Amino acid sequence: MKLRLLILFILLSRLLRPCALAEGRDDASQSEALLSARVAYVVEQSPIEGVEPEQLWQRLEVIVTSGPRRGEVVTVETSRFPSARPTVYREGQRLFVSESEGADGEPVLLIVGRDRSASLVALAILFILLVLAIGRREGIGALLGLALSFGIVFWFLVPAMAEGTSPIRAVLLGLAVAMPISFYLSHGLNLKSTIALLASWLGLLVTWGLAALSVQLVHLSGLAADEAMFLQALRPGDYDFSALLVAGMLISMMGVLDDVTVAQAAVIEQLRLGDPSLGWRELFARTMHVGRDHIASMVNTLVLVYAGASLPLLLLLTDRSLPLAYVLSQQIVAEEIVRMLVTSAGLLAVVPICTLLAALIFGRRPQSDQHAPDGGNLS
Repeated sequence: MKLRLLILFILLSRLLRPCALAEGRDDASQSEALLSARVAYVVEQSPIEGVEPEQLWQRLEVIVTSGPRRGEVVTVETSRFPSARPTVYREGQRLFVSESEGADGEPVLLIVGRDRSASLVALAILFILLVLAIGRREGIGALLGLALSFGIVFWFLVPAMAEGTSPIRAVLLGLAVAMPISFYLSHGLNLKSTIALLASWLGLLVTWGLAALSVQLVHLSGLAADEAMFLQALRPGDYDFSALLVAGMLISMMGVLDDVTVAQAAVIEQLRLGDPSLGWRELFARTMHVGRDHIASMVNTLVLVYAGASLPLLLLLTDRSLPLAYVLSQQIVAEEIVRMLVTSAGLLAVVPICTLLAALIFGRRPQSDQHAPDGGNLS
């Protein structure tokens, strides 16, 4: 069954995927090549004058490890100007170099950043091994669901938005495809998963309404982040950044909704299995006690996640020379507050929705059907 679901996802992604992003690029972008390289030798380095704390300028000999120049040794330099993100390279480290044609026809090589792919792959392998070791059979489904989510984001959502599709429309369509397959891969094709899926869709609709209303109410443009400003400068008028802000909130809710809704449906399923005489009202009341604890822990988790990702914003709040209302009114601060409050409110709403759905469905099923594990298989 999981294999059939995975094949279905691949077929749907082929049908939904827009044209490749490379189509339509201008000749100038195609004339610039991006090469991977490894630092062979630090030829020279010296401090940049007048900069505190100290920043270094470096001249490096690097070995090209990709493209037609693979194996060549070339000389590149870091910037001689101060940087907000200074980088010092050492022998053996990997980096990316851009190659373009200069005004005199000679190639111009510039360092554009570190190559972190090997470290990221190592962390991903460690994560996969932990999931398989602890989750075992269920872990395989969880990893397939994770792969599905990444596939939807990078194969469909991002290309669709880049091609001009409305961010909200792209996200809703993408999640409509991703969520059923992800839920059933992770938790099995059964009634419990179906109830959780329906509740999650309703929770997404509630979150969508809250997010759209909040963005309008607080007058957020979606241009607070540096990346959004850069994208606006690069392609002015091509994107609705307030819609992108709302779409980002919906994407961030998907995984959390899975956790909350499946847990609530599973509690009701087990209560009904343990005592088939329980009616839907009793099931709802008992499970909401668990749901309230779940809400408290999940909201606390979301707050800490956003706090951890926004420590520079929290440091802004410690500047007592500025009025608190002024600091909170800055878009970069207000966006994070709205994001945290909206996603938390969406979680609050989905708990009673899912609990009521599960209580009505499990509570009114014939008692003879309750012996089936996982609420009965739908396949």
